[in-house]
Amino acid sequence: MKLYYSPGVCSLAPHIVLREADLDFTLEKVDADTKRTETGQDYRKINPHGYVPALEIEPGVVLTEGPAIMQYLADRRPSAKLAPAAGTFERYRLQSWLNFITSEIHKGYSPLFKPNTPAETKAAYKELLATRFDHIERHLATHDYLMDSGFSIADAYLFVTTGWSGFVGIDLAKWPALVAFRKRIEARPSVQAALKAEGLVK
Repeated sequence: MKLYYSPGVCSLAPHIVLREADLDFTLEKVDADTKRTETGQDYRKINPHGYVPALEIEPGVVLTEGPAIMQYLADRRPSAKLAPAAGTFERYRLQSWLNFITSEIHKGYSPLFKPNTPAETKAAYKELLATRFDHIERHLATHDYLMDSGFSIADAYLFVTTGWSGFVGIDLAKWPALVAFRKRIEARPSVQAALKAEGLVK
C-alpha cells in the first residue's frame, strides 16, 4: 500500500494508523500547491479532488477521504483493535466520532487558514470551534480516549486536527483534558515515528 500525504495535514492521521496497525506501506509526498508527487506524478490523476490523503491499495485501486481510509486500515488488522467490528453498535459510535471530527472540527479550521478570510469571519469560526472543544473536553474529563475500548482511529484524527490550533491562534490551555489527551497520544511510538517520518520532529 502507498499513502499519499503532505506533512502535518489530515493525512497524518491515516499515517499514524498504518504504523499502529503495523501494516506494510510506503509514503509519497504531495506538493499541495503544484499537485505533483515527489516522483513527478500529477496527483490529480490519483485523486481528482487534488487533496490528501489517498491510499493506493494496489495498482489502480485508490481509496480517498481520511475517515474511510482509517476504517479500511483498522479492518485490515483487527488484532490492533483500532476500530470495533463492523455491524456492532460500538462501530457506529466510532463513526459518530469520526463524523463529528471531520465536519465540526476538521472543516472548522478551513476558513482560518485562508489569508483572505475576513477577521470577523475568523472570529466566528474560532468561537464555533471553541464550542466543539468544550464538548470534547467534557468527554475527555472522564475518559482517556474517545472510545471506551481504548485508543482508536478517532483518537489519531482528533490528535492531528487539534494540533493545528497553534497555527491559527487558538490556545488549547482552556481545555486541560484535551491538552492531557494530546500528550498521551503524542507519546505513542507510532505517533512519534509518523511525526519523524514527515519531518515534523527530529
